[in-house]
Amino acid sequence: MTVTLTKRADINLQSVLRVAWQGEHVRIGESALQEIARCREAFLHLIDNDPDVMIYGVTTAMGELASTRLSTEERERHARIKAFAAATSFGDPYPERVVRAMILARLANFLEGNAATTPRIALAVAEMLNGQPLPSVASSGQGGAGEILALYPLFADLTARFDLEVKERGSLINGSPCAAALLADAALAARRRLDLAERIMALSIEAFRAPMEHYDRALDQLWGDEHEAAALQGLRRLLEGADTERRNYQAPVSYRIVPRVLGHAHRAVAAAERAANISLGSASDNPVYIPPDGDHPYGRCISTGGYHNAMAAPALDDLSAIWADLCLLCDRHASKLLSGAVSHLPDMLMVGRHPSDSDGHGSLGYVPMATTGYLEQAKAAAQRTFIPGTESAGAGQDDVAATAFPAWAKEERAGRYLDACLASLAVIASQALHVTGRRAPVQLAGFVREVREAVPPVGNDRVLGPELARLTERFTQKVFTP
Repeated sequence: MTVTLTKRADINLQSVLRVAWQGEHVRIGESALQEIARCREAFLHLIDNDPDVMIYGVTTAMGELASTRLSTEERERHARIKAFAAATSFGDPYPERVVRAMILARLANFLEGNAATTPRIALAVAEMLNGQPLPSVASSGQGGAGEILALYPLFADLTARFDLEVKERGSLINGSPCAAALLADAALAARRRLDLAERIMALSIEAFRAPMEHYDRALDQLWGDEHEAAALQGLRRLLEGADTERRNYQAPVSYRIVPRVLGHAHRAVAAAERAANISLGSASDNPVYIPPDGDHPYGRCISTGGYHNAMAAPALDDLSAIWADLCLLCDRHASKLLSGAVSHLPDMLMVGRHPSDSDGHGSLGYVPMATTGYLEQAKAAAQRTFIPGTESAGAGQDDVAATAFPAWAKEERAGRYLDACLASLAVIASQALHVTGRRAPVQLAGFVREVREAVPPVGNDRVLGPELARLTERFTQKVFTP
C-alpha cells in the first residue's frame, strides 16, 4: 500500500499510523509537485527582483550573522555548505517508527509550497520512506532552540547527494516536524493504552464485586462530560453479564472514581490527538514562504517561531500525569483485593499461601510492593516540562530550547510503568476470579485467558517476577503493535 500526499492535511494521525507504524510507502501527488514548482519559481522571482528583501539563511547568513547580507554569489556558496557540526547529540536512537514519522511530518512544509524548495528535494524526502535504510536519530541531548540537532543527522545523507540551492538546506533542518512526530507517536500509543487500562479496571471492578451503581447510566447525564460518559459507557460494555451477586454497600473511593479518572484519560488522549493532527499538518518552517496572492505577486518569506511547538509538551505531560494517576489506582485496587477484610475474598488463596506456612504474605502478597515502586517511578516521570533556556556560550539568538524531546521521553517511561502496574493488577484480579470459581464477563473472558497464559493462577508460592515481566511486555507490545 502507498499513501498519496497532495496537501498538508493529508499528513495526520491516520497517515502516521500507516506510514510510520505499518511501514507503507509514500508518493507525492502530481498536483502537489506542480504547486511546489510554482512556488519555487515565484520565490526565486522574489529574491531576484527585490534587492532589499531580508530572508534569513537565503539573502542573509545564519545564526549570529543573521544581519549580514549576502551577495548573489555568496548566496549560492552559502546554500551548498555541507558542514554538519550541529549534529552533536548522541545516545539511544529513536525507534524506527518515530524516525519515519519525523520524515513524514517534514513533508508538510513542502506539499503546498511553503518550503519554497525544488520538487526534487520533496521527492527525495518522500523516497526515504520507501524502503531505504533510515539514519539514526539520538533520543538524548536534544537541547536546541529548534530541532536541528535531530534534523541535521536525519537529512545529512540527502544533502550530501545534492548540490543544494538557496533555501533548500534550511527547509530540511528548520521547523518542528520532530515535535509533531513525537506527539503523534504518543497519541497513537495512548489510545491503545487507554483501551488496555479500561479492560483491567473493569476486570478489577468485577473481581471486587463493586456495586454497578457506581457506573450507572444516569451518571452520563448527571456529570455532563463527554469523556466521563465515554468511560462509563466503556465500563458498562465490558461488564455486561457481570456477576449479579455484589456487595450491597459502596466500594472504596479508588473503585468509585474509576470512571472519573478514566474520563480524564479520555480527555487527555483526545487533546493529544487533536494537537497531533494540527501539528502534523502545520507549516512550521523558518523562514516560511507564503505563496503569491493579489497583494504579493511573488509571495512572501517571513521569519517565525514555527519551529517551537508549544502545544506538544503540555499534551505529552498530560498523558504522563494520567498514566501516573492510573498507576495509583492499580496500587490501591491491588491492595484492596488482597485484603480479605475489605474484599471479602479468601486471604490465603489470594496470596498463594498454604495454610501451614508461617509467613503472612505469599508470592501474590508482595505484588503491590512492586506496584508501589512502579507508581513512584511513573510519578517521577510525570513532572511537568518547562521551557528550558539555553545558557551555553555562543548561543546567540538561540536563547530558548525546544520542549517536545524531553516531554516525549517522560511520557514514554510513564506509559511503560503503567503497563507494569496494569499487569500486576490484572494478575491479582484474575486470581480473585479463580479462587472464587467465577467466570469473567463475556467481554473480558478472552482477555483473562491471555493474562493466565502469561501468569497462570497461583496455587502455591512461586517466583512471579519473570511471569509478570512477560505479561508486562505483552501489554507493551499491544500498545505498539501496528
